[in-house]
Amino acid sequence: MSKQKVIVNETYQNKRIDKVLTDLNKGASRSQIQSWIKDGYVLVNGEKVKSNYKCQLNDEIVWEEPEVQELEIEPENIPLDIHYEDEHLLVVNKAKGMVVHPSHGHRTGTLVHALLYHCQDLSGINGVYRPGIVHRIDKDTSGLLVVAKHDRAHEILSSQLQDKKVKRSYEAIVHGVIEHDKATIDAPIGRDPDDRQKMAVVESGKPAVTHFSVARRFENFSHVYCDLETGRTHQIRVHFQYIDHPLVGDPKYGRRKTLDVQGQALHARKLSFTHPITEEELSFTCEAPDIFQETLEKVAKMY
Repeated sequence: MSKQKVIVNETYQNKRIDKVLTDLNKGASRSQIQSWIKDGYVLVNGEKVKSNYKCQLNDEIVWEEPEVQELEIEPENIPLDIHYEDEHLLVVNKAKGMVVHPSHGHRTGTLVHALLYHCQDLSGINGVYRPGIVHRIDKDTSGLLVVAKHDRAHEILSSQLQDKKVKRSYEAIVHGVIEHDKATIDAPIGRDPDDRQKMAVVESGKPAVTHFSVARRFENFSHVYCDLETGRTHQIRVHFQYIDHPLVGDPKYGRRKTLDVQGQALHARKLSFTHPITEEELSFTCEAPDIFQETLEKVAKMY
């Protein structure tokens, strides 16, 4: 697609550039526009900007739509635990140990590979390596995810996530006995300044809020239910480390002496949202995998 140009007038003055370009590109979603901006396909006065840049009078905006890349990921016949499916979306229970999408270290065996085998139509907003993926959970976290089959569904579901209208509930097994029956962890999360591979509670981080309740207490462990108000990377894992109750088995944020549960004992047990097309209220619940249940039985018998 050839380059396009516009000079900012009073209509677009002080408006975010992603909103301006969404108005000017009727066939593109806001999420797609944000990807163009991030990848350098949009310049303001000859320079790259961020999606939240406020346009100024007489700014020169030049942009081009990137060419659609052919997907080179080979579909793989991997069984999926599908809890719901229609022509617009799927809700799947991701297995513990499965990576959501391909990356440098995970070129096969991901949820995306399985989805491409199961259905040909997936949204393209998140690029060629993450088709259909609206939100993610970590490799060793099991549980429910919603997957979009087309861009319109993806855009609406993403907006629901941003507006905190998608309800996500988890359960976890943590070290230590939590005294409070219910509590809220309200602590901002950002990159760990001492280890860029990790997240941490830092003053300059983004707002992060986790509500939790204690389901059961053991002598040295607690079984908790968590409701996310925000969805930061590794949020539950970081927040419980922050209050000195790290997740059992967590290789990144946990204790050295822990139980072998093949990664953090964390399960996305409930997912609720409004259907992006029919506007029906949908809610799904799935039980934690056997290793989670067996760990609960184990800690109950340990002392």
